[in-house]
Amino acid sequence: MNIIIKDIEHIREAAHEFIEVFHDCFSDSNAVKCFAFYAPMGAGKTTFIKAICEELGSTDVITSPTFAIVNEYEVTNCQLSTVNCQLIYHFDLYRIKKMEELYDIGADDYFYSGNPCFIEWPEMAESALPDETIKITITPQNDGSRIVSFSI
Repeated sequence: MNIIIKDIEHIREAAHEFIEVFHDCFSDSNAVKCFAFYAPMGAGKTTFIKAICEELGSTDVITSPTFAIVNEYEVTNCQLSTVNCQLIYHFDLYRIKKMEELYDIGADDYFYSGNPCFIEWPEMAESALPDETIKITITPQNDGSRIVSFSI
């Protein structure tokens, strides 16, 4: 299945579609909600995750957690009555060089918290991710659009 992001002006529509596709993950408090985003540098991972967080109801300032490794956003304004989350965790694992670094920040506590975890640059951490992690690939197109692909 694919979601097309035609351009930056349509990114919120794509984020809404993403939430609809994964509605069960966001509404079931017991579901693992880890989403691993694979894409080249500059493909729009952070921008798309920002749009998803905003659609889920976060009014926090959403930025890349490149240096913090993980950012936490509060969900205070969710318009989707069936979405069940109060926090969103946003990871950027680009700087992780050893698995021990991931364990040092308590990644398992985040991954199994029941809150959505959006993970950029998950390649280093694949062995630590829950089996239920959903792999998302963003592929830039020549016309500037993005194809967001995944399998359920």
